Amino acid sequence: MDRHNWRGFPASQQPDYPDPDAVRRVAQQLGSVPPLVFDDECERLKRRMAAVSRGEALVLQGGDCAETFDGVSAESVHRKMSTLMQMAAVLTYAASLPVVKIGRLAGQYAKPRSKPTETRDGVTLPTYRGDAVNGFGFDAESRVPDPERLLRMYQASSNTLNAVRAFTSRGHASLRQVHAWNRDFIAGSPSKAQYGGIAAGIERALHFMRATGASPQDFDDSEFFVSHEGLLLDYESPLTRQDPRTGRSYATSGHMLWIGERTRQLDGAHVEYFSRISNPIGVKLGPSTTPDDALRLIDRLDPEREPGRLTFVVRLGVDKVGEVLPGLVEKVTASGAPVAWVCDPMHGNTVEAPSGHKTRRFDDILGEVRGFFEVHRSLGTHAGGIHVELTGDDVTECVGGGHDLGLPDLFERYLFERYESTCDPRLNRSQSLDLAFLIADFLHEEHMALGGLAG
Repeated sequence: MDRHNWRGFPASQQPDYPDPDAVRRVAQQLGSVPPLVFDDECERLKRRMAAVSRGEALVLQGGDCAETFDGVSAESVHRKMSTLMQMAAVLTYAASLPVVKIGRLAGQYAKPRSKPTETRDGVTLPTYRGDAVNGFGFDAESRVPDPERLLRMYQASSNTLNAVRAFTSRGHASLRQVHAWNRDFIAGSPSKAQYGGIAAGIERALHFMRATGASPQDFDDSEFFVSHEGLLLDYESPLTRQDPRTGRSYATSGHMLWIGERTRQLDGAHVEYFSRISNPIGVKLGPSTTPDDALRLIDRLDPEREPGRLTFVVRLGVDKVGEVLPGLVEKVTASGAPVAWVCDPMHGNTVEAPSGHKTRRFDDILGEVRGFFEVHRSLGTHAGGIHVELTGDDVTECVGGGHDLGLPDLFERYLFERYESTCDPRLNRSQSLDLAFLIADFLHEEHMALGGLAG
């Protein structure tokens, strides 16, 4: 593979670096560093995603909207992972399926933006595009794109992966351990009466597993993969490595990469680059996506129709999911392509709070997830899972949920620095677990109605 072939295609959302020679020097350094992930790990995730596409597993993908260099610590990584593990335990029981756990971690340091500049008090500067590109501070020096930040991105990602591997190797990802954390959450939740039945069902399932030694589909509880949007091609390309045994090339910056809604042009550099790597990959699809767009993306990105290769992450909004999703799913399913379908209920449901800050309503997020699963149920196809922006911290960025965080609270608490995202609003730990339990509630009801697992 020519890992630089994408340079012959138009590349959107790339930094305008003032010094091209500095970019080349950084690329040379990145080309000589050790890989962050390995090809056999990527292939294992591909097998897991193939199970998702067949309806034999669910996927839970989540983490920060945009990671920051200052936010890299073992404690912060462990809080995010703990939240994801707790959600996965609930969904495993509700669907009676194993859950593939993928973090938006160890590489989510850049974000596409709708506008190239922002203006405050009459001063216009380049937009903050994530710590991998420029600084968050609103001054001219901070906002200059700096390729040296790509080296910091690599080091920060390496540190995060070390924390991820330490977490899983110490048994913290065990389903039994995670359920103990969930019991603590339920005890302090205003919705504990509603969640208690699900918790009791998990407990019975654990007793069964202890007695029989069973594990759903032989999935390892401790498996955890990392992913990010493959936005910065000057970072991804030098970190691409070829497996000498197979001749296949892999992006070694993460197990799974995805193409965003703003960069999925068929004649663009991102689609070209992604077409040449062998990782499992995703594509974000917004409400303007047509069924023919989806089919053309499949032809470019998965011409061999390889199971587990391609995931469509739909970000349609609560008002559009029932209107747009059926046509996409029907046409892709009719084509025979083994695509996994995942719901991103965050990006189509962003609104502005009275304070002027971006936020998302919990009920809209839950509503889009419910609509996503209902569409698949009505079509007899597989709803593969969810992709959410979340944190393990007690931020106040999204509104609603079991603890009833409302818009006045969001504004008031912002003054006390609990709105901490540098980009988009995230679910906090309580809201994330509320979401998992409420999804579990309707999944379990559906499962019972079909004569599945007894409660």
